[in-house]
Amino acid sequence: MKNLLGVAGLSRQEIERILDRAESFAEVGRRDIKKVPTLRGRTIVNLFYEASTRTLSSFELAAKRLSADVVSVKSAGSSVDKGESLKDTVATLSAYDPAAIVIRSPHAGAADLVARWTEASVINAGDGKHEHPTQALLDVFTLRQRLGSLEGTNIWIVGDVMHSRVARSCLLAFRAVGAKVTLCGPPTLIPRGIEALGVEVSYDLDRLADADVVYALRMQRERMNESFVPSLREYAARYQIDSRRLSPRQLLMHPGPVNRGVELSPDVIDSPQSLITAQVESGLVVRMAILYELLAGSDRQRPDRGPAPADTPTIGQPA
Repeated sequence: MKNLLGVAGLSRQEIERILDRAESFAEVGRRDIKKVPTLRGRTIVNLFYEASTRTLSSFELAAKRLSADVVSVKSAGSSVDKGESLKDTVATLSAYDPAAIVIRSPHAGAADLVARWTEASVINAGDGKHEHPTQALLDVFTLRQRLGSLEGTNIWIVGDVMHSRVARSCLLAFRAVGAKVTLCGPPTLIPRGIEALGVEVSYDLDRLADADVVYALRMQRERMNESFVPSLREYAARYQIDSRRLSPRQLLMHPGPVNRGVELSPDVIDSPQSLITAQVESGLVVRMAILYELLAGSDRQRPDRGPAPADTPTIGQPA
C-alpha cells in the first residue's frame, strides 16, 4: 500500500492490519520515552488548505513520534495566497524529497490528483465532501478498544450526512468490519440513493434506542450554499442527542469540533458514554500506524535513496 486516499480502497484485512499496528503504538505511548526511530531521516509534509486542529496536530505529533522531520504548510500565508496552483505547490514541496504528503483540501479528489503528481506517499486528510479515511480508521479503533469487535454492532450516524466526508468514510469502514449502519437526519441532508452503500436510512430518531453507538455529526454550515433546515433551533429540537434520547447503555461519538447545544447537549458530551476524548487519543496512534504502514510496512518498498542507516532498530526500540 503506497497511498491512503479513501476507505473505499481498503480491504478488511488492510484495515485490521493498521489497527493492530496502532495497538502496538498505543503500548509505546505508555512508556516514558514515546519516540521510536522508524522514520528517522524521512520528511513528512502536511499540506492543509482548510482549518484543522485535531487532524493537523495529530499528524505532526505522529510523525515526530516516529522520528521523522515535519514540514506543515497552510494555505494562509503561503504562496497559495499569491495564486500558486496546487500542482505547482506539490512540485515545490516534492523538490524536498518528502516520504509522504498529507493533504487536506476543500475540493473532492484533491488527494488523488496529488498522488499523480508526486513520488511521495499521499494521505488524504479530508477532501471536500468526499472522504476522511484517517478519521474513520481512528473511530473503528476507538470502538474496537471499547467493544472488542464491531461484528453485528448497530451504529447510527445522525446529522448532516450530505456535507460530511466523515459520514461517508465511517459508513464504509464500519460496514467493512461487520457493523450495521443507519443514517439519520432531515431528508434534505441525506443524499439520494445512499442506501446503495448497504445502509438503512431514517428521517427521525424514533428508533434510536436500537443503536449500540450513536455517532453525531456537525452541521457544516460553511459548506451550505442554501437553506437545508428552517433553523438550528428547529434542527436541535428534532435531532439533537441529549440525555433524554441517549440511554446509559449507548456509546456516543463525534468527530469534532462539537457545536454544543446544536447536535449534542452539554450533558451528553461530558457523560460516561462519550468517547469523544478517546477518539482524539486514538487519532495519534492510528496516524502513527498509517505512516508506518505506508512508509515502513512489510509490503512497502522504499525508493532507492541510498542505503538505510546500518543501526536502524525495530519498532519497539526507543530512539
